Amino acid sequence: MSDSTKTTAGIRSKQLLPALSLLTLAVGYVPASQAGATFKIDDTKWVSIGAGLRTSFQAAESGAGAGGNKWSNDFNLDNIRLYLNGQIHKYLKVEFNTDCQTCSNGGEVRVLDAIGKFEYVPMANLWVGRMLVPAERREMNGPFYSAIYNIFSSGTPFEPADYNLTIKSDGTSAGSFGRDDGATFWGAAFDGRLQYAVGFFRGLRGGANIDDNILYSQRFAYNFWDVEKNPGYYTSGTYYGKGGDILTVAVSNQYQEDGAGTALDHGDFRGTAVDVLMEKVLPNSGVVTVNGEYKNYGISNGYSQASRNAGGGFSMFEGNAYDVSGMYLFPQKIGIGQVQPYLRYVNVLPGGSSNRNSYEGGVNYVIDGHNARVSLSWEYGDLMTKGLNYTSTATGEHSNAVKLGFQWQI
Repeated sequence: MSDSTKTTAGIRSKQLLPALSLLTLAVGYVPASQAGATFKIDDTKWVSIGAGLRTSFQAAESGAGAGGNKWSNDFNLDNIRLYLNGQIHKYLKVEFNTDCQTCSNGGEVRVLDAIGKFEYVPMANLWVGRMLVPAERREMNGPFYSAIYNIFSSGTPFEPADYNLTIKSDGTSAGSFGRDDGATFWGAAFDGRLQYAVGFFRGLRGGANIDDNILYSQRFAYNFWDVEKNPGYYTSGTYYGKGGDILTVAVSNQYQEDGAGTALDHGDFRGTAVDVLMEKVLPNSGVVTVNGEYKNYGISNGYSQASRNAGGGFSMFEGNAYDVSGMYLFPQKIGIGQVQPYLRYVNVLPGGSSNRNSYEGGVNYVIDGHNARVSLSWEYGDLMTKGLNYTSTATGEHSNAVKLGFQWQI
């Protein structure tokens, strides 16, 4: 997490206006404890700012069907985020973040989070606005706080709120970047060991959701070893050994009546996931980290395979999926950072389509935790070529891809 730098000299609110004007153009998920700078107005009011950038180069094998073993060469701006947080009362806070949500098509800066926060006691808090829908750890980490750079592009199927890059009302969108408009109750009990988040959101807009039904989401996590410390109900995929010994098991679930399919053939969506994080600091100060995830998604009372094959609508995944990764952070520094090699396996088994998987190996060069990291990875499998195609005729070749990713935050 980013350390806050506090500036306490007599700052008047009018002095903050130029900074706030700039920040209202801003980007992504970072609560106050993560922001790059915090400006104190008085004993109960403050404003914090921060920024994050993820950019990468990928070379992917095109396959024999594309005229031989040709490789693509792509430079990508994956994320550019500015973070704005503030406290206006002892119990009232606000968070506003934006992201370049269509970076691959030129880029448009759009609202990522816009949250009004009522934070009273650790056991019971309420957030309202646009925010992360409670889900499995990968979604709660987001791209910046996951252990692996390719956490989404080579991972398990998306939740409804992450199915589309932009929010639309034509039956093809239930949010954007894992966010949706709604409310979340969250908190912790038993000295913080039991953590919960229960949310109510718009979910699918139009299309199959002919009755404008609400999407319900829940996440419950139990910390068996040291308690994970994150803002709100957010999570991290690794703490690089700075969070102690971690063993956390969580269960999450999402449900929306008429949350999948088309207006003429709609079905009820249910997505259940179990995730585990184990991180152990060894006697030599090396750090072992293991992430595991299992998903079981179902669609009932409609949305036949024939409709899925015909295309259109909100074609959510139905079936099982697994994602397992392990890594080791060497205690010695090489230059300005530490080396962290990792291995990962993803297996996706749709109910009415062909299976697909991905093998990944790579190394992170960790300079300053999640704030400064360089990642090099190799991926092999047919998950890249089949993607989100869950029709019964889905095909794709096994191919290779190499990616070099850079991540900076302040």
